[in-house]
Amino acid sequence: MTRILVTGAGGFVGQALVRRLLAGVDALPLTQLVAVDLALDLPAHPRLTQLRGSVADDAVRAQALAAPPDVVFHLAAITSGQAEREFELGLTVNLRATLALFEDLRRQHAATGRTPRLVQTSSIGVFGLPLPPHIDDATPIVPTMSYGAHKRMLEILLADYSRRGWIDGRSPRLPSVVARPGLPNGALSAFASDLIRELAAGRSYESPVDAEGTLWLLSLPACVEALIHAACIDGERLPATRAWTLPSLHVSVAEVVAALMRRFGVEVSQRLSYAPDPAIIPQFARWPSVDTALARSLGFVPDPSLDVLIERCLPGAA
Repeated sequence: MTRILVTGAGGFVGQALVRRLLAGVDALPLTQLVAVDLALDLPAHPRLTQLRGSVADDAVRAQALAAPPDVVFHLAAITSGQAEREFELGLTVNLRATLALFEDLRRQHAATGRTPRLVQTSSIGVFGLPLPPHIDDATPIVPTMSYGAHKRMLEILLADYSRRGWIDGRSPRLPSVVARPGLPNGALSAFASDLIRELAAGRSYESPVDAEGTLWLLSLPACVEALIHAACIDGERLPATRAWTLPSLHVSVAEVVAALMRRFGVEVSQRLSYAPDPAIIPQFARWPSVDTALARSLGFVPDPSLDVLIERCLPGAA
């Protein structure tokens, strides 16, 4: 049986992950799940403990780790745009709080001998400008935003703690996960979700990215399955870096619109206008071709097609 901790459990991905784990995962038979976030609205469940507070708070982490976990999904983060605007907050949550969590787990390992599996969500934001014409597992990583820098530092730290045997870490890099609800989350890449959500709902949308913009997309259900798969892989199979880029669909904005037209009719294009934002396009809408051979060798898969991704983005999709 498995004790699981999920930080950032009130977020878009976190809520979906918690619900999926509570529904039952054969490889992770659940004893207890502790969900931590500033705000939580999860359904009651006999094996779920909801802990409201910040992972940056020592007392909150002490409560969350009172029973040493077997698996930790660390999703709590201050994302791209907000981390740029509020440097100190990003530093506190993304770096200081994560280091404190790693140290808590190291001390538990020293006291109990337990080595938890820790899935620390990283981001394609580790790849900085100018983006190269192609990205693969050997592409040099030079972040050009604070969020990407935080994620890269955590990848290195997670690999070192894993090398020492204190945790069994794995750090999958997430692409744009769609389609997020229309709530502010500080991510500059949120336009990809807005594009799909608004046009699918029959509303008009002004895109800050031109039709030629290129994206790496992963549906929420596919993302959740990828995180669970990451937690289940034998650590012996993982690279020393403990980090890899998840497979995703490499598509243009025009291709997303065409898929929405196939699903909802040609009038979709009549509700779409463009107002390209030069502050967003270079980092978030010019993603090159990508080869995720390492992740695929570990069994990770993207959505099978753009049409399937669109279906998975619709309200009520599993």
